Amino acid sequence: MSDFLKFAFEVISQVVYNFAGVLAAAVKLLVTGWRDYFTIFFTYFPTVGILGKILSVILMLILIAIPVLAVVLLVRSALLRRRLKKDKVDNTELYREIGRLNRQVLDLIDEKNKILALKVNTMGGTERIPYMGASALTDDTIPTLGNVTGIPQSGKVAAAEIHVEKGNVVEAGTGAPAPEDNRFPKLALVDQKYAEYVPPLFDEEITLQQLVENYRTFACSQMHLYYTPEIIRRFVAGMASSKLLILEGISGTGKTSLPHSFSRFLENPATMVSVQPSFRDRTELLGYFNEFSKRFNETEFLRALYEAGYREEPSMVILDEMNLARIEYYFAEMLSVLEMPSHDEWVLDLVPTAWASDPKLLFDGKIRVPDSIWFIGTANNDDSTFTITDKVYDRAMPIELNERASAFECEPQGPCRITSAHLQAMFEKAKQDYPISEATQAKLEKLDGYLQTRFKLAFGNRIIKQMNDFIPVYVACGGKELDGMDYIVARKVLKKLESLNITFVRDEIRSLNEYIEKVFGKTNMPDSKAYLNRIQNLF
Repeated sequence: MSDFLKFAFEVISQVVYNFAGVLAAAVKLLVTGWRDYFTIFFTYFPTVGILGKILSVILMLILIAIPVLAVVLLVRSALLRRRLKKDKVDNTELYREIGRLNRQVLDLIDEKNKILALKVNTMGGTERIPYMGASALTDDTIPTLGNVTGIPQSGKVAAAEIHVEKGNVVEAGTGAPAPEDNRFPKLALVDQKYAEYVPPLFDEEITLQQLVENYRTFACSQMHLYYTPEIIRRFVAGMASSKLLILEGISGTGKTSLPHSFSRFLENPATMVSVQPSFRDRTELLGYFNEFSKRFNETEFLRALYEAGYREEPSMVILDEMNLARIEYYFAEMLSVLEMPSHDEWVLDLVPTAWASDPKLLFDGKIRVPDSIWFIGTANNDDSTFTITDKVYDRAMPIELNERASAFECEPQGPCRITSAHLQAMFEKAKQDYPISEATQAKLEKLDGYLQTRFKLAFGNRIIKQMNDFIPVYVACGGKELDGMDYIVARKVLKKLESLNITFVRDEIRSLNEYIEKVFGKTNMPDSKAYLNRIQNLF
């Protein structure tokens, strides 16, 4: 035990000695050392040249400034701390007063909102309206009817000559909406834009194959964008099979520029909607009616939907990065509407009732989804996005872009004006001219039976319909029937295998690959076989 005490004493004494040495060195550095500093300075100062004297003085001034600055900061910090302690009671009272004022402001805002909700019921005649806007916090007067409606009570229209009709301010005796009173200002501007619209001359002779070739050369010569004929065939055939297309693939392959340039080719530029992670419901796309301002908060999506009703050309809305939010949430109503068999049922409710000043193409507060519009979504698969569910995939036509096309030279190509009706007519003609052959249908039935037996997967009615729409148009665009079948099977049927969680999936996929080669031939169905190999690597 005595040995330990000796050890502890020596260690502690050495620590104390070192600490004392540090303090002594600090004192010598900042206090007692100045005698040595100035001795050295006066020893060398007479012997150095003019430049040396100047630099010596600067060095000494810097050395003097360092401790002086340290002392000033310490004194200032001590004075500030003392002042804060001295004012402690006053600061507490100040904080309490700020909190009380904040509560009063919140109470005033709540009272304002309640009064705003009763504004319409209290409007009429020359009575003063118990309405409190933002100025209620500073003004002592209450706004009058003219202040609220924006209509002066003197002049051509007196306050007594104004009444409310279906929530709309109307001049008495005329039935016409009061000036600057429109709850759809953006759509009203669209009405003005097309008030004297004269449709251009359209090309009604172009074929689908010419459309594909002309667009490819247009994208190359006018926009320096390069796509393979195969991608364009799939895109046009996808438009024939669904109103919703999903462009998938790695970044930089032209997912967004494809529909953008295609709409430029048709001389009806697409509307770009950037999907945000906060999108939760239909109001993110269509907007909503503000009960306080009596205005509809319109979106670019709604404007594009409305304007498409005026246009004869195919119209496109691009939903950029559409899987940043859950598609089945914010796009659910549109998915349901587009499934309706009759286009007369493609209707969306905007407001409960119609007003006299509503835009021309709205009826009973509803908007019709035109047959001439397509919704093109782009999607990436990374950690920042949501998985696209089978519900969305079943209703959409996925187009995969995983490779950039090589640049090529071509002659200049101008745009093409076609009507949506002519495009639909070309789709129908393709279905008559290039129906799926009986031999291909027989092979498809064999594959369907195999998938039902081994994987419990089947070709649903929706997929069969899309196949009958896609493949004939794909052939009319210059493709081969079996290649079109291959693409639909890979993207619409075999994609469902990704969701299966079974232990024997690896062996079953290998057997399926062999069965496809047996039924369709070893050199056919390359997309399906490549897709199966990729799925197999996931397990």
